Amino acid sequence: MTYEFSSKSRWWLWCLVAIGLTALDQAIKQVVSTSLPLYANVPVTSWFNWTHVLNPGSAFSFLAQASGWQRYLFIAMGLIVSAILVFSLWRGVASRLVTASYICIVAGALGNVIDRVRLGAVMDYLDFHWKLWHWPAFNFADVLVIGGAILLVLSSFIDSNQSIDQPI
Repeated sequence: MTYEFSSKSRWWLWCLVAIGLTALDQAIKQVVSTSLPLYANVPVTSWFNWTHVLNPGSAFSFLAQASGWQRYLFIAMGLIVSAILVFSLWRGVASRLVTASYICIVAGALGNVIDRVRLGAVMDYLDFHWKLWHWPAFNFADVLVIGGAILLVLSSFIDSNQSIDQPI
Protein backbone atom coordinates (compact mmCIF):
# COMPACT_ATOMS: atom_id res chain seq x y z
CA MET A 1 0.00 0.00 0.00
CA THR A 2 1.39 3.36 -1.02
CA TYR A 3 0.70 6.44 1.05
CA GLU A 4 0.14 9.59 -0.97
CA PHE A 5 0.94 12.76 0.95
CA SER A 6 -1.51 15.63 1.03
CA SER A 7 -1.31 18.72 3.22
CA LYS A 8 -5.13 18.74 3.33
CA SER A 9 -5.42 15.92 5.85
CA ARG A 10 -3.52 17.90 8.48
CA TRP A 11 -3.70 21.49 7.28
CA TRP A 12 -4.56 22.63 10.81
CA LEU A 13 -1.27 21.09 12.01
CA TRP A 14 0.67 22.99 9.34
CA CYS A 15 -1.07 26.19 10.47
CA LEU A 16 -0.03 25.46 14.07
CA VAL A 17 3.58 24.94 12.96
CA ALA A 18 3.50 28.28 11.12
CA ILE A 19 2.02 29.97 14.20
CA GLY A 20 4.73 28.39 16.36
CA LEU A 21 7.49 29.66 14.07
CA THR A 22 5.88 33.11 14.03
CA ALA A 23 5.76 33.06 17.84
CA LEU A 24 9.44 32.08 17.95
CA ASP A 25 10.29 35.01 15.67
CA GLN A 26 8.35 37.39 17.92
CA ALA A 27 9.95 35.95 21.07
CA ILE A 28 13.44 36.53 19.66
CA LYS A 29 12.48 40.09 18.72
CA GLN A 30 11.15 40.64 22.24
CA VAL A 31 14.48 39.50 23.70
CA VAL A 32 16.33 41.85 21.34
CA SER A 33 14.12 44.84 22.15
CA THR A 34 14.41 44.33 25.92
CA SER A 35 18.13 43.58 26.00
CA LEU A 36 19.51 45.96 23.39
CA PRO A 37 18.68 49.65 22.90
CA LEU A 38 17.55 50.71 19.44
CA TYR A 39 20.53 51.19 17.08
CA ALA A 40 22.90 49.46 19.52
CA ASN A 41 25.43 47.05 18.09
CA VAL A 42 27.20 44.26 20.01
CA PRO A 43 30.13 42.57 18.23
CA VAL A 44 29.90 38.80 18.69
CA THR A 45 32.64 37.70 16.28
CA SER A 46 34.87 39.42 13.76
CA TRP A 47 32.14 38.85 11.15
CA PHE A 48 28.86 39.02 13.12
CA ASN A 49 27.13 41.65 15.26
CA TRP A 50 23.97 41.40 17.34
CA THR A 51 22.17 44.64 16.56
CA HIS A 52 18.80 46.31 17.02
CA VAL A 53 17.53 48.28 14.04
CA LEU A 54 14.18 49.04 12.46
CA ASN A 55 13.63 48.78 8.72
CA PRO A 56 10.51 50.54 7.39
CA GLY A 57 11.23 49.21 3.88
CA SER A 58 11.57 45.69 2.55
CA ALA A 59 14.63 43.61 1.67
CA PHE A 60 17.83 45.66 1.44
CA SER A 61 15.82 48.64 2.80
CA PHE A 62 13.97 48.97 -0.52
CA LEU A 63 11.42 51.80 -0.15
CA ALA A 64 12.70 52.61 3.36
CA GLN A 65 12.77 56.31 2.50
CA ALA A 66 9.19 56.39 1.20
CA SER A 67 6.65 58.53 3.03
CA GLY A 68 4.93 55.70 4.96
CA TRP A 69 2.58 54.21 2.40
CA GLN A 70 4.95 51.23 2.01
CA ARG A 71 4.00 50.03 5.50
CA TYR A 72 0.44 49.35 4.38
CA LEU A 73 1.54 47.87 1.06
CA PHE A 74 3.87 45.38 2.80
CA ILE A 75 1.21 44.51 5.42
CA ALA A 76 -1.32 43.82 2.65
CA MET A 77 1.18 41.80 0.61
CA GLY A 78 2.17 39.69 3.63
CA LEU A 79 -1.43 38.97 4.56
CA ILE A 80 -2.51 38.19 0.99
CA VAL A 81 0.42 35.84 0.31
CA SER A 82 -0.12 34.12 3.68
CA ALA A 83 -3.85 33.67 3.00
CA ILE A 84 -3.20 32.21 -0.46
CA LEU A 85 -0.61 29.75 0.88
CA VAL A 86 -2.79 28.66 3.83
CA PHE A 87 -5.71 28.20 1.43
CA SER A 88 -3.45 26.09 -0.81
CA LEU A 89 -2.48 23.92 2.18
CA TRP A 90 -6.17 23.50 3.00
CA ARG A 91 -6.96 22.52 -0.60
CA GLY A 92 -4.12 20.00 -0.56
CA VAL A 93 -0.48 20.18 -1.56
CA ALA A 94 0.91 16.82 -2.70
CA SER A 95 4.53 17.41 -1.65
CA ARG A 96 6.08 17.55 1.81
CA LEU A 97 8.77 19.89 0.45
CA VAL A 98 6.24 22.38 -0.94
CA THR A 99 4.24 22.12 2.30
CA ALA A 100 7.36 22.94 4.32
CA SER A 101 8.15 25.87 2.02
CA TYR A 102 4.63 27.28 2.40
CA ILE A 103 4.82 26.94 6.20
CA CYS A 104 8.14 28.83 6.29
CA ILE A 105 6.93 31.59 3.98
CA VAL A 106 3.68 32.07 5.93
CA ALA A 107 5.49 32.15 9.29
CA GLY A 108 8.11 34.62 8.08
CA ALA A 109 5.59 36.86 6.34
CA LEU A 110 3.35 36.98 9.41
CA GLY A 111 6.31 37.66 11.71
CA ASN A 112 7.21 40.72 9.68
CA VAL A 113 3.56 41.79 9.31
CA ILE A 114 3.22 41.77 13.10
CA ASP A 115 6.27 44.07 13.33
CA ARG A 116 4.85 46.46 10.75
CA VAL A 117 1.51 46.63 12.58
CA ARG A 118 3.11 47.04 16.04
CA LEU A 119 6.19 49.12 15.24
CA GLY A 120 5.61 50.57 11.78
CA ALA A 121 8.79 48.80 10.64
CA VAL A 122 10.47 45.39 10.77
CA MET A 123 12.93 44.74 13.61
CA ASP A 124 16.25 43.34 12.38
CA TYR A 125 19.03 42.02 14.60
CA LEU A 126 21.36 39.74 12.62
CA ASP A 127 24.26 41.74 11.17
CA PHE A 128 26.90 39.90 9.10
CA HIS A 129 29.99 41.57 7.66
CA TRP A 130 33.44 40.77 6.31
CA LYS A 131 36.14 43.43 6.01
CA LEU A 132 34.55 46.18 3.85
CA TRP A 133 31.61 44.01 2.76
CA HIS A 134 28.48 44.42 4.89
CA TRP A 135 25.23 42.48 4.46
CA PRO A 136 22.06 44.38 5.49
CA ALA A 137 20.71 43.36 8.90
CA PHE A 138 17.90 40.81 8.88
CA ASN A 139 15.89 38.59 11.25
CA PHE A 140 14.55 35.04 11.75
CA ALA A 141 11.36 35.85 9.80
CA ASP A 142 13.52 36.84 6.82
CA VAL A 143 15.41 33.54 7.15
CA LEU A 144 12.07 31.69 7.06
CA VAL A 145 10.87 33.53 3.95
CA ILE A 146 14.14 33.01 2.07
CA GLY A 147 14.43 29.41 3.28
CA GLY A 148 10.86 28.74 2.15
CA ALA A 149 11.54 30.28 -1.25
CA ILE A 150 14.66 28.12 -1.64
CA LEU A 151 12.66 25.00 -0.76
CA LEU A 152 10.03 26.00 -3.31
CA VAL A 153 12.67 26.41 -6.02
CA LEU A 154 14.23 23.05 -5.08
CA SER A 155 10.82 21.39 -5.31
CA SER A 156 10.50 22.59 -8.90
CA PHE A 157 13.52 20.48 -9.86
CA ILE A 158 12.01 17.28 -8.54
CA ASP A 159 10.24 15.18 -11.16
CA SER A 160 6.60 14.73 -10.18
CA ASN A 161 7.00 10.99 -10.80
CA GLN A 162 10.07 10.80 -8.53
CA SER A 163 9.01 12.50 -5.32
CA ILE A 164 11.53 13.40 -2.63
CA ASP A 165 9.11 11.71 -0.24
CA GLN A 166 9.61 8.29 -1.83
CA PRO A 167 12.76 6.16 -1.58
CA ILE A 168 14.73 5.71 -4.79
